[in-house]
Amino acid sequence: MQPNLVLAKKMNIAAIIISVIVLGLVAGLRPAAKPDFGIDFSFLPQVYSSINAIVAICLVMALVEIKRKNMAAHQRYIYISMGLSALFLILYVVYHFTTPETKYCGVGTIRYIYFFILITHIVLAALILPFILFTFIRAYTGQYEAHRKMAKIVWPFWFYVAVTGPIIYLMLRPCYG
Repeated sequence: MQPNLVLAKKMNIAAIIISVIVLGLVAGLRPAAKPDFGIDFSFLPQVYSSINAIVAICLVMALVEIKRKNMAAHQRYIYISMGLSALFLILYVVYHFTTPETKYCGVGTIRYIYFFILITHIVLAALILPFILFTFIRAYTGQYEAHRKMAKIVWPFWFYVAVTGPIIYLMLRPCYG
């Protein structure tokens, strides 16, 4: 397959726009007054944390399949990971836009561990999104060597974010009201 660089250029622009919009949405998640939709969204953290755990499993499966040279299965797991990550993002935004912030209640050393995991998770989640999209675009447009090079760097960070999300939820779970 000949690389489709024209499509790649258009998709790169879309990826940048999507990344800026997502970062803007996430940055604006703490409105002073929470809107009341008449729905209790307090169940969402366990849902979107479970989704993140499934993403982590799918990322491992995608890695296993590409090592086996099973491109079709690898592609399916990546599509599932991306779709679930998009669903995660929607649920995360809904929850944090409508629900008061939960403060971490742990004390002692565990508090420092929690905040280390939380801060690295947030920073990497913010930074990795455009690179996930660019890596995907490289494969989608037939730039397989560039895709491979990027994926070797991007995959561990995406996996870290997917794994630490549920860990953060489990550590924060006793603090929910």
